[in-house]
Amino acid sequence: MKSMTPKKEDYLKIIFELGGRKKKVSNKQISMSLNVAAGSVTEMVRKLVKEGLVHHEPYGGISLTANGVQIAEELIRRHRLWETFLVTKLNYSLQDVHEDAEVLEHATSGNLMDHLDEFLGHPQRCPHGGVIPDKNGDYEEDSHDVLIDVPDGSTVEVDRFIDNHDLLAYLAGVKLELGERIKVLAHKPFEGPIEIEVEETGEKMGIGYKAAHYIFVK
Repeated sequence: MKSMTPKKEDYLKIIFELGGRKKKVSNKQISMSLNVAAGSVTEMVRKLVKEGLVHHEPYGGISLTANGVQIAEELIRRHRLWETFLVTKLNYSLQDVHEDAEVLEHATSGNLMDHLDEFLGHPQRCPHGGVIPDKNGDYEEDSHDVLIDVPDGSTVEVDRFIDNHDLLAYLAGVKLELGERIKVLAHKPFEGPIEIEVEETGEKMGIGYKAAHYIFVK
Protein backbone atom coordinates (compact mmCIF):
# COMPACT_ATOMS: atom_id res chain seq x y z
CA MET A 1 0.00 0.00 0.00
CA LYS A 2 2.81 2.43 0.85
CA SER A 3 4.27 2.60 -2.67
CA MET A 4 0.88 3.28 -4.25
CA THR A 5 0.41 6.71 -5.82
CA PRO A 6 -3.01 8.39 -5.54
CA LYS A 7 -3.38 8.01 -9.32
CA LYS A 8 -2.81 4.24 -9.21
CA GLU A 9 -5.24 4.00 -6.32
CA ASP A 10 -7.88 5.84 -8.37
CA TYR A 11 -7.47 3.30 -11.17
CA LEU A 12 -7.77 0.31 -8.82
CA LYS A 13 -10.88 1.81 -7.20
CA ILE A 14 -12.60 2.55 -10.51
CA ILE A 15 -11.78 -0.90 -11.97
CA PHE A 16 -13.30 -2.39 -8.79
CA GLU A 17 -16.39 -0.13 -9.08
CA LEU A 18 -16.91 -1.09 -12.71
CA GLY A 19 -16.90 -4.77 -11.76
CA GLY A 20 -13.26 -5.70 -12.41
CA ARG A 21 -13.24 -8.22 -9.58
CA LYS A 22 -15.63 -10.48 -11.50
CA LYS A 23 -15.51 -9.37 -15.14
CA LYS A 24 -13.44 -7.59 -17.77
CA VAL A 25 -13.62 -3.80 -17.86
CA SER A 26 -12.77 -1.87 -21.05
CA ASN A 27 -10.21 0.95 -21.45
CA LYS A 28 -13.06 3.16 -22.65
CA GLN A 29 -15.11 2.60 -19.48
CA ILE A 30 -12.12 3.56 -17.34
CA SER A 31 -11.28 6.65 -19.41
CA MET A 32 -14.92 7.84 -19.34
CA SER A 33 -15.24 7.25 -15.58
CA LEU A 34 -12.02 9.04 -14.66
CA ASN A 35 -12.29 11.71 -17.40
CA VAL A 36 -8.81 10.88 -18.71
CA ALA A 37 -7.49 10.26 -22.22
CA ALA A 38 -7.50 6.69 -23.54
CA GLY A 39 -3.70 6.85 -23.97
CA SER A 40 -3.23 7.59 -20.26
CA VAL A 41 -5.34 4.53 -19.39
CA THR A 42 -3.22 2.28 -21.63
CA GLU A 43 -0.03 3.57 -19.98
CA MET A 44 -1.33 3.14 -16.41
CA VAL A 45 -2.76 -0.32 -17.11
CA ARG A 46 0.67 -1.36 -18.38
CA LYS A 47 2.20 -0.27 -15.05
CA LEU A 48 -0.47 -2.05 -13.02
CA VAL A 49 0.05 -5.27 -15.00
CA LYS A 50 3.80 -5.02 -14.31
CA GLU A 51 3.11 -4.68 -10.58
CA GLY A 52 0.80 -7.70 -10.60
CA LEU A 53 -2.33 -5.70 -9.72
CA VAL A 54 -4.37 -6.23 -12.90
CA HIS A 55 -4.70 -8.75 -15.73
CA HIS A 56 -5.02 -7.32 -19.24
CA GLU A 57 -5.91 -9.27 -22.35
CA PRO A 58 -5.44 -7.29 -25.56
CA TYR A 59 -8.94 -6.45 -26.88
CA GLY A 60 -10.34 -8.53 -23.99
CA GLY A 61 -10.43 -6.01 -21.16
CA ILE A 62 -8.95 -5.48 -17.73
CA SER A 63 -9.62 -7.24 -14.42
CA LEU A 64 -8.06 -7.13 -10.95
CA THR A 65 -5.64 -9.80 -9.71
CA ALA A 66 -6.14 -11.23 -6.19
CA ASN A 67 -3.58 -8.71 -4.91
CA GLY A 68 -5.30 -5.88 -6.81
CA VAL A 69 -8.67 -6.87 -5.31
CA GLN A 70 -7.25 -6.84 -1.77
CA ILE A 71 -5.77 -3.35 -2.17
CA ALA A 72 -8.89 -2.01 -3.92
CA GLU A 73 -11.16 -3.33 -1.14
CA GLU A 74 -9.08 -1.59 1.54
CA LEU A 75 -9.06 1.69 -0.44
CA ILE A 76 -12.80 1.47 -1.13
CA ARG A 77 -13.54 0.79 2.55
CA ARG A 78 -11.60 3.89 3.66
CA HIS A 79 -13.01 6.12 0.93
CA ARG A 80 -16.63 5.11 1.36
CA LEU A 81 -16.64 5.28 5.16
CA TRP A 82 -15.40 8.86 4.91
CA GLU A 83 -17.99 9.63 2.20
CA THR A 84 -20.69 8.26 4.48
CA PHE A 85 -19.45 10.39 7.38
CA LEU A 86 -19.24 13.57 5.30
CA VAL A 87 -22.71 13.15 3.77
CA THR A 88 -24.62 11.88 6.83
CA LYS A 89 -22.86 13.83 9.61
CA LEU A 90 -21.54 16.99 7.91
CA ASN A 91 -24.28 17.45 5.29
CA TYR A 92 -22.01 17.40 2.24
CA SER A 93 -23.87 17.13 -1.05
CA LEU A 94 -23.18 13.82 -2.79
CA GLN A 95 -21.38 15.28 -5.80
CA ASP A 96 -18.98 17.32 -3.62
CA VAL A 97 -17.86 14.60 -1.25
CA HIS A 98 -15.29 12.70 -3.35
CA GLU A 99 -12.34 15.09 -3.14
CA ASP A 100 -12.33 15.50 0.64
CA ALA A 101 -12.93 11.77 1.17
CA GLU A 102 -9.87 11.19 -1.02
CA VAL A 103 -7.69 13.41 1.20
CA LEU A 104 -8.98 11.83 4.42
CA GLU A 105 -8.56 8.22 3.28
CA HIS A 106 -4.82 8.78 2.84
CA ALA A 107 -4.37 10.22 6.32
CA THR A 108 -6.27 7.54 8.22
CA SER A 109 -4.84 4.75 10.37
CA GLY A 110 -6.51 1.36 10.57
CA ASN A 111 -7.45 2.10 14.18
CA LEU A 112 -9.23 5.35 13.23
CA MET A 113 -10.99 3.48 10.41
CA ASP A 114 -12.36 0.88 12.83
CA HIS A 115 -13.61 3.60 15.20
CA LEU A 116 -15.20 5.52 12.33
CA ASP A 117 -16.93 2.33 11.14
CA GLU A 118 -18.28 1.72 14.65
CA PHE A 119 -19.38 5.36 15.06
CA LEU A 120 -21.36 5.15 11.81
CA GLY A 121 -23.04 1.88 12.86
CA HIS A 122 -21.12 -0.37 10.40
CA PRO A 123 -22.80 0.89 7.20
CA GLN A 124 -22.86 -1.63 4.34
CA ARG A 125 -23.43 0.91 1.53
CA CYS A 126 -22.07 4.39 0.87
CA PRO A 127 -24.32 7.34 -0.10
CA HIS A 128 -24.08 6.56 -3.84
CA GLY A 129 -24.93 2.88 -3.27
CA GLY A 130 -21.49 1.24 -3.42
CA VAL A 131 -20.62 -1.58 -1.02
CA ILE A 132 -18.40 -0.93 2.01
CA PRO A 133 -16.23 -3.96 2.86
CA ASP A 134 -16.08 -4.65 6.61
CA LYS A 135 -12.76 -4.92 8.48
CA ASN A 136 -12.49 -8.61 7.48
CA GLY A 137 -13.01 -7.76 3.81
CA ASP A 138 -16.55 -9.21 3.69
CA TYR A 139 -19.31 -7.48 1.74
CA GLU A 140 -22.39 -8.17 -0.33
CA GLU A 141 -21.63 -8.33 -4.07
CA ASP A 142 -22.50 -5.22 -6.10
CA SER A 143 -24.85 -5.31 -9.07
CA HIS A 144 -22.96 -4.80 -12.35
CA ASP A 145 -25.96 -4.45 -14.70
CA VAL A 146 -26.13 -0.97 -16.17
CA LEU A 147 -29.18 1.03 -17.25
CA ILE A 148 -27.98 1.28 -20.86
CA ASP A 149 -28.31 -2.55 -21.23
CA VAL A 150 -31.85 -2.86 -19.81
CA PRO A 151 -34.32 -3.83 -22.58
CA ASP A 152 -37.26 -1.52 -23.31
CA GLY A 153 -40.33 -2.49 -21.29
CA SER A 154 -38.34 -3.86 -18.32
CA THR A 155 -38.70 -2.59 -14.75
CA VAL A 156 -35.58 -2.40 -12.55
CA GLU A 157 -34.42 -0.84 -9.28
CA VAL A 158 -31.73 1.87 -9.21
CA ASP A 159 -28.94 0.24 -7.16
CA ARG A 160 -25.85 2.47 -7.27
CA PHE A 161 -24.01 5.20 -9.14
CA ILE A 162 -20.35 5.42 -10.13
CA ASP A 163 -18.41 7.81 -7.87
CA ASN A 164 -17.90 10.52 -10.51
CA HIS A 165 -18.50 14.22 -9.74
CA ASP A 166 -20.07 15.11 -13.11
CA LEU A 167 -22.38 12.10 -13.04
CA LEU A 168 -23.54 12.77 -9.47
CA ALA A 169 -24.12 16.48 -10.22
CA TYR A 170 -26.13 15.48 -13.31
CA LEU A 171 -28.24 12.97 -11.33
CA ALA A 172 -28.92 15.56 -8.60
CA GLY A 173 -30.30 17.75 -11.40
CA VAL A 174 -32.62 15.09 -12.86
CA LYS A 175 -33.54 13.90 -9.32
CA LEU A 176 -33.03 10.18 -9.91
CA GLU A 177 -32.73 8.46 -6.52
CA LEU A 178 -31.24 5.19 -5.27
CA GLY A 179 -33.87 2.54 -4.57
CA GLU A 180 -36.40 3.92 -7.08
CA ARG A 181 -38.09 1.39 -9.34
CA ILE A 182 -38.07 2.56 -12.93
CA LYS A 183 -39.51 1.26 -16.19
CA VAL A 184 -37.37 1.64 -19.30
CA LEU A 185 -39.62 3.00 -22.03
CA ALA A 186 -37.24 3.54 -24.97
CA HIS A 187 -33.61 3.88 -26.03
CA LYS A 188 -33.58 6.85 -28.40
CA PRO A 189 -31.46 6.32 -31.55
CA PHE A 190 -28.02 7.86 -32.28
CA GLU A 191 -26.88 7.74 -28.64
CA GLY A 192 -29.96 9.67 -27.57
CA PRO A 193 -31.38 9.58 -24.04
CA ILE A 194 -32.95 6.56 -22.36
CA GLU A 195 -36.60 7.35 -21.65
CA ILE A 196 -37.72 6.06 -18.25
CA GLU A 197 -40.75 6.25 -15.99
CA VAL A 198 -40.47 6.32 -12.18
CA GLU A 199 -42.90 3.67 -10.90
CA GLU A 200 -43.98 5.43 -7.69
CA THR A 201 -44.71 8.89 -9.14
CA GLY A 202 -45.37 8.08 -12.80
CA GLU A 203 -42.89 10.82 -13.71
CA LYS A 204 -41.16 10.38 -17.08
CA MET A 205 -37.62 11.57 -17.75
CA GLY A 206 -34.74 11.14 -20.16
CA ILE A 207 -31.39 9.88 -18.85
CA GLY A 208 -28.36 10.82 -20.96
CA TYR A 209 -26.69 8.07 -22.98
CA LYS A 210 -23.32 8.43 -21.22
CA ALA A 211 -24.90 8.60 -17.74
CA ALA A 212 -26.86 5.40 -18.45
CA HIS A 213 -23.52 3.50 -18.63
CA TYR A 214 -22.82 4.40 -14.98
CA ILE A 215 -26.17 3.84 -13.31
CA PHE A 216 -26.25 0.29 -11.96
CA VAL A 217 -29.59 -1.46 -11.59
CA LYS A 218 -30.96 -4.73 -10.26
